[in-house]
Amino acid sequence: MRRLAVAATAPLGADVLARLAENHEIAYLLTRPDRPRGRGRRVAPTPAKEAAKRLGIEVRQPERLDDTFDPEVDTVVAAAYGLLIPEAVLERALWLNVHPSLLPRWRGAAPIERALMAGDAETGVSIIKLVPELDAGPIAAQRAFPLGEEDDFGTVSARAGELAAELLEQALPEPELTPQPEEGLTYAAKIGPEDRELDWSRPPEELLNRIRALSPHIGARGELHGRPVTIWRARIEEGELVPVEVQAEGRRRMSYDEFLRGLR
Repeated sequence: MRRLAVAATAPLGADVLARLAENHEIAYLLTRPDRPRGRGRRVAPTPAKEAAKRLGIEVRQPERLDDTFDPEVDTVVAAAYGLLIPEAVLERALWLNVHPSLLPRWRGAAPIERALMAGDAETGVSIIKLVPELDAGPIAAQRAFPLGEEDDFGTVSARAGELAAELLEQALPEPELTPQPEEGLTYAAKIGPEDRELDWSRPPEELLNRIRALSPHIGARGELHGRPVTIWRARIEEGELVPVEVQAEGRRRMSYDEFLRGLR
């Protein structure tokens, strides 16, 4: 058993935190401050904080990290944390980062979404040593897995969390670090409003990939029968995109058949 700290915010980070806690002493969780969330915009804890509270782990929530931050442990595992870590702080401990892609492909904020949007046949998890340059640190462990036709962000994120825990066990306590290859570098830009919009003139496979990439956490948007909807699931039949699960504005999620019956 090793004493670690974990820096995490999003659901992937919460998953990694819970899995690490099974085999290691977690000194504390470093996570972002509580923020308004959901339709009601009520202030709520981060998913990682919720996991830490269930596990009885101390939670620290600085608005940002400055050069004076002391990790107080030899190793910190970062997974979907979302705040910049100053170079001076990186030098005070070994910071290992969980990145859900096959680096150097898809460095950046949205690696799972971008891999699915691009129609990649596989993705994976990379454990890297954090360095000042974005997702450019040497690799401590890496493994690929295939992307199936039914995969969406939710299934890929769950698989990434499970694999990340396995790879961290390999990397700890003394990781062997290998520089990232120089070829194959791509960037996974943060998802913006324009990424959610479905352009019906595009090929159905491209539309389906966009829907899969944004489900179940963000949602792709388009117009069906003159009504704006979020499309959560779809399939391709005879070369055409067929919605499966949709959500009209101000309504709950429902099957496409139920949506059509409501129109009649």
